[in-house]
Amino acid sequence: MTPVMTAGRAIAPELADTAALDELRRSQYGYLDANDHVYLDYTGAGLPAQAQLAAHAARLTGGCFGNPHSENPASVASTELIEHARTLVLEHFNASPDEYAVIFTPNASAACRLVGEAYPFGPGRGLVLTSDNHNSVNGIREFARASNAGVEYIPFPSPDLRVPGDAVDAALVRNPHERGGLFAFPAQSNFTGVQHDLSWIAMAREHGYRVLLDAAAYLPCRKLDLARVRPDFVPVSWYKVFGYPTGVGCLIARREALEELERPWFAGGTIAAVSVLADWHAFTGDETRFEDGTLNFLHVPDVAFGLSWINNIGLDVIRQRVTCLTGWMLNRLTGMRHGNGRPLIRLYGPADTRARGGTVAFNVLDRNGQMLDARTVARDAAAARISIRTGCFCNPGAAEAAFGLGRADLEKLSGLTRSAAGFRDAAGVGGGAIRASVGLVSNLADVEALLRLLETRYTDCL
Repeated sequence: MTPVMTAGRAIAPELADTAALDELRRSQYGYLDANDHVYLDYTGAGLPAQAQLAAHAARLTGGCFGNPHSENPASVASTELIEHARTLVLEHFNASPDEYAVIFTPNASAACRLVGEAYPFGPGRGLVLTSDNHNSVNGIREFARASNAGVEYIPFPSPDLRVPGDAVDAALVRNPHERGGLFAFPAQSNFTGVQHDLSWIAMAREHGYRVLLDAAAYLPCRKLDLARVRPDFVPVSWYKVFGYPTGVGCLIARREALEELERPWFAGGTIAAVSVLADWHAFTGDETRFEDGTLNFLHVPDVAFGLSWINNIGLDVIRQRVTCLTGWMLNRLTGMRHGNGRPLIRLYGPADTRARGGTVAFNVLDRNGQMLDARTVARDAAAARISIRTGCFCNPGAAEAAFGLGRADLEKLSGLTRSAAGFRDAAGVGGGAIRASVGLVSNLADVEALLRLLETRYTDCL
């Protein structure tokens, strides 16, 4: 056993119960160690296993698959695999097919747009969302405003960047006339790793809201039981869960909620009949009316293999590994000091593993307490073959709260600074924050490589 493994298991003995993931890394993700690559960007994307790629190749070379919108043999073969994948997605979420439907999309962002453009916003039907949201959810506000609907953000009042339940309740109660509005929040923050309270779903529904739960960052380590929490819309990107395929996501939606959506257009695959001369159209009678054009029929079946793959490994063991590594990383980061006793790291979000995932956001400070430009850290990490991410991570609300930026600070920025780099430089946060995230086959050596870089390269720097 290496010194890193010995030290880590002394801190987190539970890590020993996840040893099967080390063998899995050797057998299925060997390209990481073969290329001396430290991958700490699991919130950005999962990694593909060799078995997933082999299964895809075997399927394509073992059969003939065509556009599913027909009754010919190649079309029927694709349709059968797509419907099988639909069934397995519902089973994975413990969702009854009588209550929920699976709509395949290119990714979670496309699923969010589908809801935003079709939701019947208007006076009395507004949008309430937490400040902690990915931009794919934030963008729904543009559809709401175009329909003259109200938009309200729930702010972060706490230093650990958790949104308190009483603030959520207050925002929902504040708009009692907005029956039928939409409430949106992430199950897990892609900025801080905070896992928000899923009981908000029932709370919002009691106030008459439909609920969009962004599960993209939550699902790689946790099951979402839709028979228990029952949100109306759940956007998913499957590459974040099991790495492959990219370009396939879905919207899992309550059928009751789908009936309220008003599609602003129709497309190939969504209609049962259409006339040019008579100027009318009729949508299909099932969830396919939301699947625009031809589905990615060569990759949607890979979702079925991916679900089987991740379930055979076990989400419980993945979550345990991620929790142990996250706890070790947090403990080490918060303990790092310059020679003068000042902290080396400024952490954003909780400093423990309670109700949080494996996403850790931070900045490096010099010996005088000044923030180093995150882009410098990113370049040094890249030189050491460490993949981390920097910026605001498409979550401006969390970034603004983390950096202590107020409305006045942001409103004074000119149009010339309203670019990613210009915004961060004008706001005084350089390249934004640094995000390290662990996942399925992360190990102690990966985390230690980043920690060693931070300590050796930046301790006592000016």
